[in-house]
Amino acid sequence: MIYPYDNETQTRWDRGELQVQILVPGNAKPIGFCDGSDADLAEIQARAEEEGAGEVRVEQKPLKTGRQIWTVQVERTDEDADVDDAFDDD
Repeated sequence: MIYPYDNETQTRWDRGELQVQILVPGNAKPIGFCDGSDADLAEIQARAEEEGAGEVRVEQKPLKTGRQIWTVQVERTDEDADVDDAFDDD
């Protein structure tokens, strides 16, 4: 189960009660926390698909404490690139 970021879940992470912190590049705050199960990975993939994201890759970084930090990387779709190109000033 993925727990969205809030003060309570941050405190649970700080106390070592949650095993995985979920990050996205360019955002200083985590987007959530989870236990690190295969079901959690599947939920991340499903949420990304629901939001229309491109290909999703989750980088898993183990910590010395045995916990992990997962960074969710989303590959841009061709459609995203077309929209970005439309706003280029070149």
